[in-house]
Amino acid sequence: MTVRVRTVLGDVPAERLGVTDAHDHFFFRSHLLPGVELDDAGAALAEAQAFAAAGGRTVVQWTPRGLGRHRAELAALASATGINIISATGRHRREHYAPATEESFDELRDAFGADIADSSAPCGVVKIGTGYHHLDEWERISLQAAAMAHRETGVPIAIHLELGTAGEQVIEVLTDAGAATDAIILGHVGRHPEERNLLRLADCGVFMCFDGPSRANHRTDWRTPDCIRRLVERGHGDQLLIGGDTTTAAARSVTAGPGMPHLLTRFGADLRLEIGDEAYDAITVANPRRAFALRDR
Repeated sequence: MTVRVRTVLGDVPAERLGVTDAHDHFFFRSHLLPGVELDDAGAALAEAQAFAAAGGRTVVQWTPRGLGRHRAELAALASATGINIISATGRHRREHYAPATEESFDELRDAFGADIADSSAPCGVVKIGTGYHHLDEWERISLQAAAMAHRETGVPIAIHLELGTAGEQVIEVLTDAGAATDAIILGHVGRHPEERNLLRLADCGVFMCFDGPSRANHRTDWRTPDCIRRLVERGHGDQLLIGGDTTTAAARSVTAGPGMPHLLTRFGADLRLEIGDEAYDAITVANPRRAFALRDR
């Protein structure tokens, strides 16, 4: 049976993903980032074209419900550029919503499922945001609802780990709720680059996304190639992903920042030199096919 991935234009064979930016944003807004919203469809189109020109074929947008996903525009972008776009349902940390709307487990599960099944612009991943070194009740409910949505629909679960922390707690909650470990994608793992932490996460069998080159402004980002190399050397190369995580208008390559193309140009070239062609091709092509595949239900 053909392994498939759910894009905003419908399900496609996973082999069509090609070179993949596993965590990014064409559209995003949060009251925590006033005045720098990603809400310009024209700029998003230009960025998608720049990414495609650099050799990119797929972008996974991790923007969840309530933070300006622009799902109709995502479908238009995919049609106009020919790139695959995977869109997220899900819920971020409470502080991104002003005011925060309380939703029960059942309400979240139903909302996630509706987004995934929506034929006009279906979602292919559930994104959940979690806190710094701990999980509060809001986040636990989000994770449990994500696990249920995964069990009912087969879509994977992507996690914003605040500064790369609480990964083991997230894995425990999700797996206790029935999620498969190889359907879990932990984001921002490079923000907590201590080697023992990374190896503990990798030993759980999850996917690990090193993201942020579109901004390159976190104190730990410069260590990303070295962290990836160490994990590859320890036999975890088949669990790794990379993403640009463009979250502000100024970070786009068509404005002032390195943006999405940087993931494949300067950063990509440096990473290829660090780990070699085989490992680089696995991280950018082979691994995303498995990470974002629809699981059997």
